[in-house]
Amino acid sequence: MASRKPGKQGGGLKPAMTLERMREIWVSPYGRGKKPEYSQIFPHYHPHCRFRDSIQAFEGKEKFLEMCDRLTRRCSEIYMDVHAAAQNGNVFFFEWTMTVRFGKAPLTPMYGATRVTVDEDGLITEHRDYYDLWGDSLDAVPLVGKMYRLFMKTVMG
Repeated sequence: MASRKPGKQGGGLKPAMTLERMREIWVSPYGRGKKPEYSQIFPHYHPHCRFRDSIQAFEGKEKFLEMCDRLTRRCSEIYMDVHAAAQNGNVFFFEWTMTVRFGKAPLTPMYGATRVTVDEDGLITEHRDYYDLWGDSLDAVPLVGKMYRLFMKTVMG
């Protein structure tokens, strides 16, 4: 049985956030062959959560909802496979492959990891995604991906 702790809402007992529950929340929006349904995860975000990834950083649940809406509009399909998950206290870490189809383009895998931090109520206060946007995206474009990888190897070693 999951451990329980006092919750602020209604003064009742609230289940402690577990790795199993967080993973369940994390993958719930996704299914192969369809657009994600992010509304299921929104209740788990704190109103003043902080988000950061390879291209943006902001604070606030409303901005997070707007970002999810933009992603859903731009993609005809998104699904996520979680390969590994870990928990250290109130910090959760996921290694994943997110496969995306922009419009009619081919499905493109993006490899990354996410770190989320939750507060005492189990709400996500920090969400940090780590991925190589350009490399994974350009790998799907014949010749361009190879040129990009060669450039990066030459410049970065």
